[in-house]
Amino acid sequence: MKKVAFYTLGCKLNYSETSTIGRLFEQNGFQKVNFEEQADVYVINTCSVTENADKKCKKVVKEALRHSPNAFVAIVGCYAQLKPQEIAEIPGVDAVLGASEKFRLVELLGDFTKNHTKKILVSDISEAKTFNNSYSIADRTRTFLKVQDGCDYTCSFCTIPLARGSSRSDYIENIIKSAEKIAKTDVKEIVLAGVNIGDFGLHDGHRTEKFIDLIKKLDEVEGIERFRISSIEPNLLTDEVIAFVAESKRFVPHFHIPLQSGSNKILKLMRRRYQRELYAERVAYIKSLMPNCCIGVDVITGFPNETEEDFLETYHFLNELPISYLHVFTYSERDNTHALNLGQAVPQKGRDARTLQLRTLSEKKKREFYAQNCNQIATVLFEEGIENGLMSGFTENYIRVEAKYDPILVNETKKIKLTSFADSGNMNIAEIETTEVLHHS
Repeated sequence: MKKVAFYTLGCKLNYSETSTIGRLFEQNGFQKVNFEEQADVYVINTCSVTENADKKCKKVVKEALRHSPNAFVAIVGCYAQLKPQEIAEIPGVDAVLGASEKFRLVELLGDFTKNHTKKILVSDISEAKTFNNSYSIADRTRTFLKVQDGCDYTCSFCTIPLARGSSRSDYIENIIKSAEKIAKTDVKEIVLAGVNIGDFGLHDGHRTEKFIDLIKKLDEVEGIERFRISSIEPNLLTDEVIAFVAESKRFVPHFHIPLQSGSNKILKLMRRRYQRELYAERVAYIKSLMPNCCIGVDVITGFPNETEEDFLETYHFLNELPISYLHVFTYSERDNTHALNLGQAVPQKGRDARTLQLRTLSEKKKREFYAQNCNQIATVLFEEGIENGLMSGFTENYIRVEAKYDPILVNETKKIKLTSFADSGNMNIAEIETTEVLHHS
C-alpha cells in the first residue's frame, strides 16, 4: 500500500479541499500518513495571496524531499494555477495541477511514477466551472465545510479570481447532506468556508438560492452544536443575516468582515464595493443586537498611493470601532493585477512599519474585547491539544480560554465563567459546568 502525505498553505477553503483530496486517495488504496513521515507521494496545496506564500511552497517541497528523497511531489492550489511553469522548475516537483484538475489528481497521475518529464496539467481558469464539494475531517472538534468557490469581484490587489475562477456554489440540498454526514462524526462545530461566501447561490451564472436560506436550513441540522461563518464581505452581510444569527439556535456571535482600508480614497483604488461608512454601520448593527459578538477585520497596509495620512485615517477608524482583532496583511505586488498600474508604491520599510502599528492595535483590541467579557458566563468547546498541562478551547464568541487538562472535557462544550488574562494571552476560567472548580494564577 503506497503512502501519501499532505501539506496545506493558506485559507480554510484550502484545508477543506486538502481533506477531500485525501479521502480520494484513501478510496483508491493509499494510506494517509503525517507529513513528517516517509511517504511515496506528497501533495502540497498552495496559496498565492502574498509573495511569502509562494516562498513557503518551495520550502515545503524541500522538506518533503528531506523526509523521502525519492517521493513523487504534486503541487495543486492557487499558486499552481497562476504560475505552473515556475513551480515545475522547483527541484523535486513532479506534477502541477490547476483548479480544474486538482480533484482528478489520482485519475490523471496514475501510479505516481517519477520520470524525467514533469507533468503540467493546468487548463485556463475559464474552464473552472464545476463546484467540488469539500469538507475537512482531520480535526474532530471542528470542520471546514466549503459552500462557495470563486469570485466575480475584481479587487485591484487580488489574484483569487485568476486562481479560482468565477463565483459558483453548492446547492443547499447537497450542503445539508454534507452537514448531516459530518454530524454523525465527533465534530461539534462547522465553519462555513468560501472565497466570497456572501455571494452564495450562483449556479451556472444564475442566482437560484440565497445565503440567508442556507444558514436557516443549517440551523435545523441536528447533531452539530455550532455553526460559524467565515469571512464575509460587508456589502453582502445583510441586516437579515445579522438578525438571524442573533436569534439562531446554532450560529455563533462571531463575524470576520474584511475592511482592507479605512480610507475611502484607498477603498476606491482597491475597487472595493463599499465605503467606510457602510462598514461602520454593519459593525454598529451587529453590536446593537449582539453586544458580546466577536468581530474580526482584514486590513492591507502599504497599498499603492497610500499616504501617511491615509494610513492614519485607517488606524483611527479601526481604533474607534468596537472590533475584536485584526488580520493585517502587508501589500505585495501580484502579477496581472490592476494595482500594478496605480504607481506611487509605498517603500517596503514603510509598509512594514504600518503593519507593525496595526498588529499592535490588534493586540490592544483583543485585550479590550477579552476584558469586556470578564466575569461573563460563556460556553467553550475544548480541543485536544495539551501544553504545559493545560488544554484550551474557544467560546462561542471566539475567546480562547485555558483550563487544567482533563481528558473528559476534550471535544465537549461546557459552561464556564471568564475571569482574567493568562500569561499566554488567553483567558483563565474560574468555574466549569462540572463538580470540579478550576483555579488559575
